[in-house]
Parts: sequence; structure tokens; C-alpha cells
Amino acid sequence: MPIGRFPFPVYAAFAALSLSGCISETFSRGYVPSEMALQQVQVGAPREQVLIALGTPSTQGDFGGEVFYYISQTTRRPVAFMNSRVIDQKVLAIYFDETSAVQQVANYGLQDGKIFDFVSRTTQTGGKDFSFLSQLFSATQLSPGGLGQ
Repeated sequence: MPIGRFPFPVYAAFAALSLSGCISETFSRGYVPSEMALQQVQVGAPREQVLIALGTPSTQGDFGGEVFYYISQTTRRPVAFMNSRVIDQKVLAIYFDETSAVQQVANYGLQDGKIFDFVSRTTQTGGKDFSFLSQLFSATQLSPGGLGQ
């Protein structure tokens, strides 16, 4: 074997190692609650218990009743120098009644291009909360960086 020449497997291994830094990356942003934390948030639980179990919400709403929103998003970048794209997004919404007790727990995401509640297995119809969620999902789908960018 002449000097400066290596067998093909050595070149292949070198190429694989040098490109491994350029292969796809997945990023998670926001708050993804554990199953144990979610089990502590039942209908009828006080607002304080929700704050202890899940922490401070990403955002809140109080139009027609208080709502805590916990927002998370997963993005993937196929190659290190390309823009990320959203591959999953979830909004955990905790609705409170007038006594500050949990009235409903909903875990929204996108399914077939529509906002879908994974807890009750339903698609929302029109209403004030739906328009907020629609704006949230459409805004992050259009932005290349998603949440926090």
C-alpha cells in the first residue's frame, strides 16, 4: 500500500464522523409535564394544587374564566445549518371555575391539521378559547424558529 493511501473503510469512517455533526437535531422547548404531575391535577382540585404540581403556566387567560396554558413544542433541524421546522406542539389547558377549582383539563395538539384535544379525544368548535389556540398554533407553524425565537 503506497504512503498517503488508505483503504476505503477508513475513508468511509472518516466521512461518517465528519458528517455526524451535521445530521438532524431535535429541540424541545416549553414545559412537558410528567404523567405523575398530570395525575395530581384532577377536576375539582384547587388552583394552588395545580401550581404546586405543574408550576407557573406559560401564559394565562381570564376571559370567561381563568385558564392556565402550559405550552411545549418540538422542532427538528435536518442539517446543522438549515432552519428548524415544528414537528409537534402541545398546549395543556387547565380551566378553572368561579371558585378557582379545576373545571376541565385539555391537552391540545395538531392532528390532521386541526386543533385536537388528546384528553377528551375531540376537536374544538368555534369559541373564544379556540380562537386563542388557533392563533397560537398558526403563529408558531409559520415562524421558522417556533417558540422563543
